Amino acid sequence: MAYLAPSILSADLIRLKEQIEIVEQCGADFIHVDVMDGHFVPNLTFGPVMVKAVKQISDVPADVHLMISNPEKYIADFATAGASVITVHQETCTHLDRVIEQIKDENCKAGVSVNPATPVALLEDVLTQVDLVLVMSVNPGFGGQRFIRGSLQKIKRLSALRAEKEARFLIEVDGGINAQTAPEVLRAGADILVAGNAIFGQPD
Repeated sequence: MAYLAPSILSADLIRLKEQIEIVEQCGADFIHVDVMDGHFVPNLTFGPVMVKAVKQISDVPADVHLMISNPEKYIADFATAGASVITVHQETCTHLDRVIEQIKDENCKAGVSVNPATPVALLEDVLTQVDLVLVMSVNPGFGGQRFIRGSLQKIKRLSALRAEKEARFLIEVDGGINAQTAPEVLRAGADILVAGNAIFGQPD
């Protein structure tokens, strides 16, 4: 089964309540919140206050993607704000196992993400611990980028590892997802599609 996670990075923030209500009515499974710190990625976006605002608008689970350095310092804040899923980057966690457990201790689903140049092999030892693996199919930092086709092989490899290890994590894909790339991503084994411009950037 495929799930859809509209990313509010591409939403019209002046009309955020209206736009979240629309995607909720149309069947969104998650509201994806891209958190950027201007350090790990070259952009600065949202904090826990935004997650709290989203939860005041909608009961749809908040899927919080921490593209930040030292994520362990902020996990409790995002959990308190209402995050259902908290995903950290492998590249920012010296002690990834410990951070995964920290997220679970906050009663949130734990996710781990990898950038386009990071091999999924680096995640093998935590795949039975996480609830979600997020494959970045663009270089993180900005919306509206073109899909990196090499990500399809990464998704296929993760799907094979999931079966091999009898793990239960969902495979999420973020970056360049639209009506053209979505079918390919799903065929490769993805479960959750994050889409920003393809949803909020449309006239209808």
